[in-house]
Amino acid sequence: MSIARTVTTPAMTSSSTRLAWLDALRGIGAIAVLAEHMLPWVVPSLRPYWFNAGLYGILVFFLVSGYIIPASLERHGDVRAFWINRVFRLYPIYLVVIGLVLALAWWIPVRGAVPREPSTVVAHATMLLDVIGVGGVVDTMWTLSYEMVFYLLVTALFVSRVHQRSGVLALLFGLTALATALVLPGPPLAGGWLAWASGAVFAVGLACVISDRLRTAAACVLGVTALVLLLLSSRVPWFGVVIVAVMFAGTAIYRWERGAGAFWPVIATVVLVALTPVWAVQGGWWWIRPDVWITTIALAGATFAGAMALRHRRVPRFLTWLGLISYSLYLLHHPLLKYYVALTGDLRWSPLPVQLLMATLFVAVVLPASWLTYRFVERPMQRAGHRLSRRLAA
Repeated sequence: MSIARTVTTPAMTSSSTRLAWLDALRGIGAIAVLAEHMLPWVVPSLRPYWFNAGLYGILVFFLVSGYIIPASLERHGDVRAFWINRVFRLYPIYLVVIGLVLALAWWIPVRGAVPREPSTVVAHATMLLDVIGVGGVVDTMWTLSYEMVFYLLVTALFVSRVHQRSGVLALLFGLTALATALVLPGPPLAGGWLAWASGAVFAVGLACVISDRLRTAAACVLGVTALVLLLLSSRVPWFGVVIVAVMFAGTAIYRWERGAGAFWPVIATVVLVALTPVWAVQGGWWWIRPDVWITTIALAGATFAGAMALRHRRVPRFLTWLGLISYSLYLLHHPLLKYYVALTGDLRWSPLPVQLLMATLFVAVVLPASWLTYRFVERPMQRAGHRLSRRLAA
């Protein structure tokens, strides 16, 4: 999720035909993340602890990203158009949600994990929040850091003409995740200077890529910068590398489906990812206990595999609709949940029928709100991005 949806893919005979099964996966992922955050505050008795619903949803999102993002770039073969469309896709609703949270900070203060210093603004501007150890204004924004790292890596690989080696890359990141978990007790690099340094490289590098000046050199510098940040300054380095390994596993699945790669690197990567937190020096959270972690990974993999196996069948329209609004839903639901709980009061000790009613009401609020932001923010800005990229190409 991915979290940031791509409109078309090369896997279909017509570029205007959507892959509905990927939309369905995004919808499932978004609902899982929503449940992970809502249940502890509204219906705590229904929260599962044998797997982590939020991590499950995020893994599904990242498998989709890995599967579709490189394919989208390769189909167009235009790095500038790719990045223009990404900027117009990612930033508008991102900025709207940040504005909402800041505007209502007099009521619900911005969470304490967000540093009150200028470098925080730079970190949000690049979306490289979690890989430089900065908390996002909205809790769920940390995943966008790894989405951005993946975009930067894929771009560097594409301009270097080594992007086809997805299975090898997935395996290398899986091995690196395991090694990082065994060695690093935390990020070796930290401090506000990381936001300024990465922000400068990001701004100059992306300007070169979009303007098509020193494109290859700029893309490679951006890719190396992303890799260094991922390994040395991520809040939990091994976990960040695991996410990138999962995304490249999604790309390797795409290659295998197209007959351009083997499947065994995917299996090997999954095994490495499953083993990584078992001996991790930096850990201690309930959701990385081997039983919970492995179960969550297995469920995410099975969901992706099942959807892929049924990809030629009709997909329920509700799931594809959820996929359309999934990015808005992902960003909006957490701040809206805070406002909702502030209005309703603590529901954790209420009778179960009351809790179920209030959970239903919250879903009935957040889904239409997400559709509205998709309809009036996301979709118009996506179209503007496509028009701009076409004009520049012409």
